Amino acid sequence: MSDVMSHFDIQVRQISGFEFAVRFDKAEFATLALDEPPPLGHDRAPNAARVLAAAIGNCLAASLVFCTKRAGTMLENVTAEVGVDVVRNPDKRLRIGQVRVHLDTGLPNDHPAIAGCLDKFEDFCMVTQSVRQGIDVAVTVGPRPPAG
Repeated sequence: MSDVMSHFDIQVRQISGFEFAVRFDKAEFATLALDEPPPLGHDRAPNAARVLAAAIGNCLAASLVFCTKRAGTMLENVTAEVGVDVVRNPDKRLRIGQVRVHLDTGLPNDHPAIAGCLDKFEDFCMVTQSVRQGIDVAVTVGPRPPAG
């Protein structure tokens, strides 16, 4: 793994049952509510799988806009539709089986800015490329050790 280029911390705090609040690292960012669908939660907010799907769709759309901007065309009104299949693994645990993303730029794919980006824009997407490779997630459980 390469050197860390930046770092950020967020806090996830339980509100009640399966409802949580996410506080981001910047005061100007709104708190994000999360909840699980029934039978666990009350479905009052998106769950983590939906937030991951939004992150993938947003990152791909932004990467396409970035690529076309570098080619001299600033896209407007780009949309991403993201479909997620939830499956059970052999241990009967729910997992994200597949994510399908459809991007609409409003331009034909043979437009010079689009055509020049179709084979490379995904590589700019940090979230999608990280998910595709698998992300090392280190987990600890227990009281936080004292700072210092």
